[in-house]
Amino acid sequence: MPLPDKQHFTIFISISGLSALENLYVFLQSQTDLINLNISKQMLKNYAQRGAIWLSRHSNTRKPERLRRLKKVLSPNDRLEFYYEPSLLHSEPTPPTLIADYEQYSVWLKPRGMLSQGSKWADHTALYRWVEMHYQPNNQPRQCWIVHRLDRATCGLMLLAHSKKMAAKLSALFEQKQIHKRYQANVWGDFPCTPQTFNTPVQDKPAVSHVQLLEKLSPPSFSLTLPSISSVQITIETGRKHQIRTHLSHAGYPIVGDRLYGNNAYDDESKVKFDLQLTADQLEFICPITQVTRTFALTEAQRNLYL
Repeated sequence: MPLPDKQHFTIFISISGLSALENLYVFLQSQTDLINLNISKQMLKNYAQRGAIWLSRHSNTRKPERLRRLKKVLSPNDRLEFYYEPSLLHSEPTPPTLIADYEQYSVWLKPRGMLSQGSKWADHTALYRWVEMHYQPNNQPRQCWIVHRLDRATCGLMLLAHSKKMAAKLSALFEQKQIHKRYQANVWGDFPCTPQTFNTPVQDKPAVSHVQLLEKLSPPSFSLTLPSISSVQITIETGRKHQIRTHLSHAGYPIVGDRLYGNNAYDDESKVKFDLQLTADQLEFICPITQVTRTFALTEAQRNLYL
């Protein structure tokens, strides 16, 4: 019988199992539910690094934490959670691009398909964890804190903090609307030449997006029935989930390649498997370290907009 694609295991540490904890790899491999998976020691080590194993301490009420190293000393009644999804655990994301490094924080270009944060099943495909695992200037690992997010399908500029103190400072700047974000997108239809403001609530919360036309593009040359495509620039006053995608869709200008809120008929007829044509292409804020205004803007090639 084939094994399920996803499996969740809960393992309680009993007093009788403590002797096996001298080698947690052996202990995990000996669990009845895991034997059929035929997971090697190296695989377990990788799965822990990729965020699939969680520890809940019996001695405190804190939330479960990812168990990265399988050499931690455990106690009776501690609980391990193993979230096993092999297709995810063996996947490798497209690497991000470093834009700037100021030691206390860094700026990255997140590619489409990379997550901003992980899930309980793994986090190695998320930007922050990729940086922790792969970016080690002077052989010194950098711990990362998330201060804002981008949709998985959206590429663009993201800030990462490298200390709790800096994470608090950057988060405060976002809350105070002192970090200005700009986006660029390709949308179906002839967008008006005059700037537009959309303020339809998103998820029952206030949301404001400002959109202006950059350029009107011709319909794809291989089709006589598809509408024109417009290149637009967007700034936002709020940061609701999928806000830009929702506002443009409701206004009748869905983003090209948007599988959730776009026009699937247009995308299918285009015969081109476009990724979501939305990029966060500029960040501007006063640096918390130097108090100097910093502006980061992507080049046309970095925007990764194909039309």
